[in-house]
Amino acid sequence: MTPWRTGLPLILLALLLVGAAPLRAAPTPLVVEAALDREVVAPLLEAFRAAHPEIALDFRDRTTLEVDGRVAEADPAPDVVISSAMPWQMARVNQGYARRLDSPTARRWPAWAKWRDEVFGFTFEPIVMAYRLDLSRHMTPPQTHADLHTLLTTERDTLEGKVTTYSPLESGVGYTLHQQDARYTPRFWDLVAGMGRVNARLEGSTRAMLEGLSDGRYWLGYNLLGSYAMVWAQEHPEVIVQVPKDYSLVMMRMAFIHRDAPHPAAAEAFVDFLLGREGQRVLAGQTPLFSVRPDIVGPFTAARLRDQVGERLFPIPLNASLLAFVDPQRRAAFLERWRREFSRAD
Repeated sequence: MTPWRTGLPLILLALLLVGAAPLRAAPTPLVVEAALDREVVAPLLEAFRAAHPEIALDFRDRTTLEVDGRVAEADPAPDVVISSAMPWQMARVNQGYARRLDSPTARRWPAWAKWRDEVFGFTFEPIVMAYRLDLSRHMTPPQTHADLHTLLTTERDTLEGKVTTYSPLESGVGYTLHQQDARYTPRFWDLVAGMGRVNARLEGSTRAMLEGLSDGRYWLGYNLLGSYAMVWAQEHPEVIVQVPKDYSLVMMRMAFIHRDAPHPAAAEAFVDFLLGREGQRVLAGQTPLFSVRPDIVGPFTAARLRDQVGERLFPIPLNASLLAFVDPQRRAAFLERWRREFSRAD
């Protein structure tokens, strides 16, 4: 028998075996547009991938204003949208861009941390001050907003160009935080004027402020996201994080499924994971994003934060009142006053 005829049955058998083998389905893609630092949220993303290997997660980290733009302009639309710019998220949901999540986990989510089962606040992050460790050689570091105002007045020359905070023009979360401060303290505008008199540097992100603190360009930062600042301080001992003792704003990351999500089932699985016990357990134990659920135990939970800080925590409310903050006339009036107070010379 010729060699090629001898090998023919083996070839046919191999082809039959290949044809009989089940074809493995390609993972379902999932695009998440998020204003959330990948380094901070990495444990949560890894836990989701382990729980759902059938989903190929594409997590895209952008600024708050970039994420907001992608909601209306991206083609195809993202599957899930996450942002800390709470008024912008609420506005997009109000415009009809969100898909309702009808699941047991969503229905049981605390009423104060969701709206119409369409958008969900899944973190509980304090807003903090931060300063360089060696600031104490020059002055007593601030522990309250009143302390900060005093330093801006009495240490004006020393702090010239050394203070940083969010720009309300360049950052959606920065605008939100300053707006909320104006609600809770009548001396907010005095604080803005004080920052202007020391020529405070306005940044578009907490990371930029932290980098400036570490390299010595800044000595003192105001209204930073506590989640980012706490992670940074673990690796940069020259930076000290202070949760204000008089009051502290608390921000929530808000997540919703886009109404035109190309992969709605995968999107529902992702948001359910954010709200579920496993996702919230990772937030509480492996990230400083702070979990919302009251049945989770860990170093980073809303209950633990209240134990440490007391009742002077002011969560930014997740309700229709947020829509007022993106009203064009109200925003223009706020920014005009910001410019005026910040540039005051007296």
